[in-house]
Formats: sequence, structure tokens, C-alpha cells
Amino acid sequence: MFTGIVTDVGEITSLKPVAQGQLHRLRIACRYDQKTIADGASIACNGVCLTVVASGTEGGKDSARNTWFDVDAAAETLSMTTAKHWTAGTKLNLERALKIGDELGGHIVAGHADGIATIEKRDDLPDMARITLRTTRELARFIAIKGSVTLDGVSLTVNTVDDVVFSVLIIPHTLSVTTLNGWRAGSEVNIEVDLMARYAGRLSEMK
Repeated sequence: MFTGIVTDVGEITSLKPVAQGQLHRLRIACRYDQKTIADGASIACNGVCLTVVASGTEGGKDSARNTWFDVDAAAETLSMTTAKHWTAGTKLNLERALKIGDELGGHIVAGHADGIATIEKRDDLPDMARITLRTTRELARFIAIKGSVTLDGVSLTVNTVDDVVFSVLIIPHTLSVTTLNGWRAGSEVNIEVDLMARYAGRLSEMK
């Protein structure tokens, strides 16, 4: 489980298709202490929970990102998320899995992206940015004003909702410590709807 609070921005340094293109092996450079990354650990990469299969270090001690870890993105991940567009050089919002006692700073996030939302408009305001996005009708029913949504691994509060279009406000700190400052109209982002909204919706269907 995760909280949607990004703890590092990593960078893909290599990507190799394997298993006849049905699996991509990614190497991601980061600032995490390599000694704390165990094989089998879960790390959310732009909101997608991926399993570490190897890790190591390279470069000097002063290197900005001298730790690396490898993960595999399977066929479903490639079809359902923006992982299909990732290449060497792509920056990713990273979050380590929760440990007992960690602060829940955002909201409960599974790291199982539900699909892709498309940015329709970005408005740069004096003290923040307003991002307007379009999603599918299936996912839009779980998005509510003042509710939570995870976009590219970042926990955000929904500002407005109009049918399948919704908006979020992003503060300067979030813009500076995540990849969100690079969002533009036409960009695709991973979306995970709030788990509580999903369960509530399922319960209402069974009445």
C-alpha cells in the first residue's frame, strides 16, 4: 500500500523488451539508499506498483542518482497505463511501500492504476496550477468534489467535476518535487480512483 506522497523522482536509464515484447525490464536510477531496497520490494512508479527484481549502485558518491533498481512491467501494465510510452530518460514519481508506523500523509493508494486520464487544459495561476482532465465514464462515477484521486502516483484533491471532466489544483511544492510541472494539454497520466469510493460504488450496486 502507498499514500500518494512522492519521496523521489527517478529516471529510466534503460528499457529492454523481453518475452516477445510482453514484458519490459526497466532500470530506474534514484536517490534511495540501495541498502534499503530488497529484491521483491514494491515501489510505485508514476502510480504503478512494480516489484524490484535487482538493485545496485553506480557512479560516484556525489552523483544525484547513484542507486538503481530493476523492475518488470508486464503486458497488462503496458496496455492499461502510460508505461507503454516510457523510454530511457523518462522521469517517474517514486514512492516506497508503507511500513507499519509510517505517516499517512495522503490517502490509501493501492498502486493499481485503473487507467489513463488525458489533460485537457493547464491554467497557471499566481500561486498554483489548475489541471483539467478527462477520464472514462466508468471511472468518472468514482470521482467527487473534495474527494481524493491519484494521478501519476500523486495524491490530489478533486476541485471540480463536470460529467467525465474534472480538475485538480496543484500547489508550488508539489510542482517542484514531482513530475507534475511537466504536464501539458494532451499529456496522458495514470489514474487510480479512491478505494473507498470504489467499494462504496460496489456496495450500492448490490442493493
